Amino acid sequence: MATKDPTAVERANLLNMAKLSIKGLIESALSFGRTLDSDYPPLQQFFVVMEHCLKHGLKVRKSFLSYNKTIWGPLELVEKLYPEAEEIGASVRDLPGLKTPLGRARAWLRLALMQKKMADYLRCLIIQRDLLSEFYEYHALMMEEEGAVIVGLLVGLNVIDANLCVKGEDLDSQVGVIDFSMYLKNEEDIGNKERNVQIAAILDQKNYVEELNRQLNSTVSSLHSRVGSLEKSNTKLIEELAIAKNNIIKLQEENHQLRSENKMILMKTQQHLEVTKVDVETELQTYKHSRQGLDEMYNDARRQLRDESQLRQDVENELSVQVSMKHEIELAMKLLEKDIHEKQDTLIGLRQQLEEVKAINIEMYQKLQGCEDGLKEKNEIIARLEEKTNKITIAMRQLEQRLQQAEKAQMEAEDEDEKYLQECLSKSDSLQKQISQKEKQLIQLETDLKIEKEWRQTLQEDLQKEKDALSHLRNETQQITSLKKEFLNLQDENQQLKKIYREQEQALQELGNKLSESKLKIEDIKEANKALQGLVWLKDKEATHCKLCEKEFSLSKRKHHCRNCGEIFCNACSDNELPLPSSPKPVRVCDSCHAMLIQRCSSNLP
Repeated sequence: MATKDPTAVERANLLNMAKLSIKGLIESALSFGRTLDSDYPPLQQFFVVMEHCLKHGLKVRKSFLSYNKTIWGPLELVEKLYPEAEEIGASVRDLPGLKTPLGRARAWLRLALMQKKMADYLRCLIIQRDLLSEFYEYHALMMEEEGAVIVGLLVGLNVIDANLCVKGEDLDSQVGVIDFSMYLKNEEDIGNKERNVQIAAILDQKNYVEELNRQLNSTVSSLHSRVGSLEKSNTKLIEELAIAKNNIIKLQEENHQLRSENKMILMKTQQHLEVTKVDVETELQTYKHSRQGLDEMYNDARRQLRDESQLRQDVENELSVQVSMKHEIELAMKLLEKDIHEKQDTLIGLRQQLEEVKAINIEMYQKLQGCEDGLKEKNEIIARLEEKTNKITIAMRQLEQRLQQAEKAQMEAEDEDEKYLQECLSKSDSLQKQISQKEKQLIQLETDLKIEKEWRQTLQEDLQKEKDALSHLRNETQQITSLKKEFLNLQDENQQLKKIYREQEQALQELGNKLSESKLKIEDIKEANKALQGLVWLKDKEATHCKLCEKEFSLSKRKHHCRNCGEIFCNACSDNELPLPSSPKPVRVCDSCHAMLIQRCSSNLP
């Protein structure tokens, strides 16, 4: 028989573990129905299995201080091959609590799972085998076809939503050990898991309702605070608007004053012009007499006109500036009004949201009340059933008391009848003499007897009815006792199943011990096989009972071949060892063959 390559066996084992962990993680996550945390056991086991897969066949890098064997090197290579992975690498390097390359690699795997791109990153890495050969041996899982299969399986993890806190975890000192007990399932474990899943679903619904209520309360409080802040800002805006209106009124008053001042200046300039015109006319008249004086006076007048024109231009410029200021103030007023309208709309929307939140709260409260009413109804039904059972027991006691009373009345009536008969016999002689006198008394007595018989018959009918009711109640009590017995039987069966489970566990432990011992006995079995080549061995499937004690085989009562006759026996009937002619070493022999061979040896002795 050709021995398998141990590295191929390791790869196959890791592939099977990866399949189991990914399948279990997807199924449990879909049944869980929520985002996964870092404390979720199937998710932790998945990361442990992925770490073992990536560590398989890593080359050991020697340094001056120690040997370095880590998976951070090939994962760091993904950044060069896949540009989108640079964000993960940068965020992993910026994490403050990570000191070792293994911790960085674990953080990288968690971030890749949250991004739902773990399969894409590892696919790019597997394609570049010439670059991977720097980190892995030629027989590593990442260099063979099993790596591509695992990458294909990782695509299914895109269905899962995970929210993992990488900063707070101590990823450097974690010990990655695979827990095989999560994948070894039993029928009782499956039933318990289904119950746990149902309980967890109910608890999740309860927690979801409580979280919804908390969130709604927090949103209501935040909305109240926002409404208060908006009301404060609205009051501030109203105050600012009033201040702006006052400023506008002041500016309008200043504008009126400036216009009146401008009119006054214009009137003064006109009067001054008229005076100057008069002066000019007089000067023109005197121009003829003194031209030089007129020229000087003309120059002075021109200068005064220029000064006055400049003053007029300055006043007009100031007027234009005031008009532009007025336009800007009007625009600011319009913008303030728009802001006030928008904030009023937001206030209306927030109030509508508040009303919707209140309606949702009322609905949730009604649902909670409905659940509580249902629980109260069930408790009331249970209380009613208990009251009915108490009433039935009380009625049973009353019926038993009535029976006793009826039996006593019957006994008393019989005693009275016997006494009456005796008296009638004792007085029969005297009655015969007095028949004629006491015929009337006899008739009365007969009527009394008839009445007593009728009363007795009615009593018997009542007794029969009460007996029927008693029998019915006894049947009900028998049914209750039978139900109790069935419950006790079920408890006993449960205990027996637990015992069988413990025996099976012990048998599995013994099997493990015997498997370890079987490695040491391979040579003995080979020699025994050589000796038994001429014999006809009975197949394991054909044998169901031991040939000597005829007891049925089980996990605790295992099958053993006799090396002499080839039949199958239990351990108690084949715990002898003798050397056979075909094998010098002692081998397992059944009790009958052992006795026969010992007799044969004793007969051969002189």
